[in-house]
Amino acid sequence: MSLRPFLLASSNRGKIREIARVLAPSGYRPLAQSDHGIVAPPETGDSFLANALIKAHHAAQTVRDLPVLADDSGLEVDALGGRPGVHTSDLAGVGASDEANVARLLELLTPYPEPEQRAARFVCCLVWLPFAEGEPHIFTGICQGRIAPAARGRNGFGYDPVFELPQLGRTLAEVDPATKDTVSHRGRALAALQSFLNDHNHLDDRAP
Repeated sequence: MSLRPFLLASSNRGKIREIARVLAPSGYRPLAQSDHGIVAPPETGDSFLANALIKAHHAAQTVRDLPVLADDSGLEVDALGGRPGVHTSDLAGVGASDEANVARLLELLTPYPEPEQRAARFVCCLVWLPFAEGEPHIFTGICQGRIAPAARGRNGFGYDPVFELPQLGRTLAEVDPATKDTVSHRGRALAALQSFLNDHNHLDDRAP
């Protein structure tokens, strides 16, 4: 089966792998924006949706012959008043590594050692633009969990090693990719997108 390309407004290789894995059965293949020379715009929005829209429209205006998918995702921790939220990727500073961000999160949660004090959720907001001037289609996924006391597991990326799923007793970095795709925030948002793409079965819904 020939996979139909779309532009993914991200250069995060972890996200690209996940999205490619989930959408391949529907016949779609993501292309990283960095491979098209697109530099990510400043994420100045105050919500995941606002930032996803910024990224989607920026990419669509640059590469106009492909549909665009933008993702903005983040971690919300109750004990931290919903932080890091839209600042999830730079909790430990701009350009911080995943390991540095995880270490900073665990440091901030030191005063909250009990599992019931460490409730958290991952949120994913996807924006699909079938063409540059089109109306955006929005899909959201949420994964409830808690922050583990220490990192566990070698799969995934970002905060996956410390995001524990109480119903499984494992972190997202300890589950296999197929399981993660069914329970994660991005997996749930992608499932909604996949259903939409299957129903429409096209890349371009411009009126004739």
